Amino acid sequence: QVQLVESGGGLVQAGGSLRLSCAASGRIFGWYSMGWFRQAPGKEREFVAAISWIGGSTHCADSVKDRFTISRDAAKNTLYLQMNSLKPEDTAVYYCARSNVPTPQAMAVAVDYWGQGTQVTVSS
Repeated sequence: QVQLVESGGGLVQAGGSLRLSCAASGRIFGWYSMGWFRQAPGKEREFVAAISWIGGSTHCADSVKDRFTISRDAAKNTLYLQMNSLKPEDTAVYYCARSNVPTPQAMAVAVDYWGQGTQVTVSS
């Protein structure tokens, strides 16, 4: 089993920044990717960004690639999402996820563990 716990969400004004964290524990060894998804009210969950845990290669959705940066600290088993220039349409619950494949581009179709989510609200 793998446990994923997100933190860092909150309320921010448009144009502001937030950094989300995801602490991983449990059987986390192996060749895999981790990433972030989000779900806004009334919408389906969508992919945001992913990173290969060993190699560090990344893949981001077009809607955030110029504003969000995904990173990880392997020593701390922690995943991050730095979100800059936030917009009201970024408002959503953000979920940390693990995929059992090493390719971040495949993250959206290969998630095997989810965190509980953290709310991000961007006011206009």
